[in-house]
Amino acid sequence: MQFNSFAFLVFLPIVFLLYWKGVRGLRWQNLLIVTASYMFYGWWDARFLSLVVLTSMLSFAGGLLTERYEGRRNRQKMVCTTVIVSNLLILAVFKYFNFFVTSLVALVRPLGIEPDWVTLHVVLPVGISFYTFQALSYTIDVYRKELPATHDVVEFLAYISFFPQLVAGPIERASRLLPQFQRHRRFDYVQAVDGCRQMLWGFFKKMVIADNCALAVNQIWAGYQDQTGLVLMVGGVLFAFQIYCDFSGYSDIAIGCARLFGFSLMRNFDYPYFSRSIPEFWHRWHISLTTWFRDYVYIPLGGSREGRWKTVRNIYVVWAVSGLWHGANWTFVWWGLYHGTLLTASRLLDVRKENRRTVACGHWLSAVREGVQMSFTFFLVVTGWVVFRAGTMGDAVAYLDRMYSTSLLDVGGSADMLQDLRLGTVVPAIVFMLLCEWVQRNRCHALQLSSNSRFMRYTTFRYAFYIVLAMMTLALAGSSSEFIYFQF
Repeated sequence: MQFNSFAFLVFLPIVFLLYWKGVRGLRWQNLLIVTASYMFYGWWDARFLSLVVLTSMLSFAGGLLTERYEGRRNRQKMVCTTVIVSNLLILAVFKYFNFFVTSLVALVRPLGIEPDWVTLHVVLPVGISFYTFQALSYTIDVYRKELPATHDVVEFLAYISFFPQLVAGPIERASRLLPQFQRHRRFDYVQAVDGCRQMLWGFFKKMVIADNCALAVNQIWAGYQDQTGLVLMVGGVLFAFQIYCDFSGYSDIAIGCARLFGFSLMRNFDYPYFSRSIPEFWHRWHISLTTWFRDYVYIPLGGSREGRWKTVRNIYVVWAVSGLWHGANWTFVWWGLYHGTLLTASRLLDVRKENRRTVACGHWLSAVREGVQMSFTFFLVVTGWVVFRAGTMGDAVAYLDRMYSTSLLDVGGSADMLQDLRLGTVVPAIVFMLLCEWVQRNRCHALQLSSNSRFMRYTTFRYAFYIVLAMMTLALAGSSSEFIYFQF
């Protein structure tokens, strides 16, 4: 079930009313969440619910066995390894089997070897990378003794399958989300209202900006070989906003939806296009994934503690794996290595994250230096997004070659195509979004209000703004499309 669907519009209020008025007691609330989450996921394809349950039960049983073998570290290690490998094997079969087989065939073919291997024609389960990584965090945290194993199977199933963030995150740690299923929850009106605001903003970003950008981006990529550099640059920029508004829009809806049920999910985006360096960008983009790789891959490899060159090695390992996490295609791997190279260069050049303070802190406008830094960082990110969007590395190289050709300055030759793209809706919407997020860059989302905000005093004007924004979202929505990160 997609957030931007009529089914969800019916599903959410029913679950909300049952949760707060229809059931009593913590265990019944958790059981309702499990039931609703399985309905939410099964709406797409009920057959793949078995994988969610299998991953959940493997991890739940692993936690109990790890606790049972307390004091016998070798057995705990064996249990932890078995659970991790089992869950990764499930992920590998459904997501990477064909990729590795075809890559190996391509590797040995120049040697005169023609292997006749069978590939699997399977559907990629929605969100498998997200809930698998969430399950792995529980197994690792219990093994590290950072979290006690839970004995309540219902609360654990709810933790893995919680429907707001089941299929596209944020990837929650068990140490943060699981305790929220273990304590009683009461309806908080202020929290719920702010959750609705965040959901409204997420719907606007997804339906108005991301879906309209998708139409133009797909049109440009369909015939990129015949386009000018300027048109291709416009396509790269539009895809940057498409993927940002698509994914951060999903996160806003997920976080806001969770707040309706008394849960707090971690922030997943922190206005990344206002970053002044690539390290800062990755401190602000898909925060739940980058911190997951930091804590469970980068630091165990040694992090930055074992000298410069091992640090470089660790960065490349993490970003190659991060690229592969995004999809079974070499374009994702090269995209990861591209950012690994940028991060390595930043470290060697001692470029800091500059994330200790908000850009233009205390001022309406940024300094010229910060503006140049943000522009250059955005330029580097857009280049990477071209590789991410391409179907093959050949397409990526050809697109970038034409994008940075002399025709980048050919405004006259690009006019007809730019007119055909019909950007009259999406460009003003992007400008509006950037203005709102710039003004609210000190807050968690663009519609968040403090109790002493001036905007709070003008109730009529405030609600009129919400109504107009909702009407704009419905009126200007592009062709409904699946969230990009559903494929990961």
